[in-house]
Amino acid sequence: LLVVVCVALLLDNMLYMVIVPIIPDYIAAMRGGGGTAGPSAPAGGNGSGGGNRSLLPARYPPASGGNEDVQIGVLFASKAMLQLLVNPLSGTLIDRVGYEAPLLAGLAVMFLSTATFAFAENYATLFAARSLQGLGSAFADTAGIALIADRYPEEPARSRALGTALACISFGSLAAPPFGGVLYEFAGKRVPFLVLACVCLLDGLLLLVLAPPGGTGARANMPVGTPIHRLMIDPYIAVVAGALATCNIPLAFLEPTIANWMKDSMGASEWEVGLTWLPAFFPHVLGVYVTVRLAAAYPHLQWFYGALGMAIIGASSCLVPACRNFGQVIIPLCGICFGIALVDTALLPTLAFLVDVRHVSVYGSVYAIADISYSVAYALGPIVAGQIVHTMGFAQLNLGMGLANVLYAPVLLFLKNVCQMKPSHSERNILLEEGPKGLYDTIKMEERKG
Repeated sequence: LLVVVCVALLLDNMLYMVIVPIIPDYIAAMRGGGGTAGPSAPAGGNGSGGGNRSLLPARYPPASGGNEDVQIGVLFASKAMLQLLVNPLSGTLIDRVGYEAPLLAGLAVMFLSTATFAFAENYATLFAARSLQGLGSAFADTAGIALIADRYPEEPARSRALGTALACISFGSLAAPPFGGVLYEFAGKRVPFLVLACVCLLDGLLLLVLAPPGGTGARANMPVGTPIHRLMIDPYIAVVAGALATCNIPLAFLEPTIANWMKDSMGASEWEVGLTWLPAFFPHVLGVYVTVRLAAAYPHLQWFYGALGMAIIGASSCLVPACRNFGQVIIPLCGICFGIALVDTALLPTLAFLVDVRHVSVYGSVYAIADISYSVAYALGPIVAGQIVHTMGFAQLNLGMGLANVLYAPVLLFLKNVCQMKPSHSERNILLEEGPKGLYDTIKMEERKG
């Protein structure tokens, strides 16, 4: 099941990024070029280049603005925007019906979205496919992470499993642009999406084999989860959610703006722009590994790992505008991704632990809150970042994001005593820890033993 969830998260992030090198062709079509501009046409439409330009991220949206730039920004943000709207409903539904059925439904919607991408010929269809992906992600991502938290109830196994999932997310984002660009260049625009659709279909079939929804009667033994609105007003969960949103803002805001800044400020070549984020994958995986090992040895310092990660993100964001060449800009980007890995790997298991000790051990709603935190950053990024750069400047954008992370890091001190909390006596804990005291409890215990 961990493999199924990791593949689902990998697919979601690959589909999120795979259209990046393909988008210039659609831009040409919207300009009236009939969609024949070819994969080597840059998003800015500025002239010639090699065939390897299809491997490069599209430049969206340039600071100069324009109707097409707004359309591209809205296209990239539409997934996160719909995810943001659907997550409160998906979290509640997951708590009511269990994890497997929503995960399967999310994979089915992602399959439909991927197939729609493959045959899209205009902006409206692209927008529909992108929004449909957001609907699938709201179920698949939330149910998948919640399923991992449920199946790995003890530390450090839970941190290792969630860290593995985070590594798959990072790898999907890294591998998607070259994967899409190469297949688009040599096999056509439909092939990357058809390959992803096939993998999505196989992942869904594997889930049906391993854990058919409703086939084991597991939902009958699940207690009633805490409503999402009550989780949102829990101060500890609110602090974690705020940290997850704040730490992802630099990444979400830099992705659509850094390419233009590199071209304008340092005269970066196309291959340098295309490889901007490639080295950052390795510090991200290193950050996941380091945090998992530290959490196993010193579990009471999870809050500190998150605060340290936010401090690293803040310092790295402030250093980006000072860079003068490609080699220099790689260093703060690696720092940002390393810090994000520290925050995510430390705080995602903390959310599950907070639910265990303060609420009921059902995880759909709490990880829907986490998904909302991510979606806030990535919904604003493609639309707002370019406008901020245009009105205030790239340096001011980075200094603001860095300052926000540095100022938020001390707030995680509020979580310092979380590890000393005692579990709440929910229905699940009572049934597991105490002997049966009546017919109802005896039946429940027999079901669990079965």
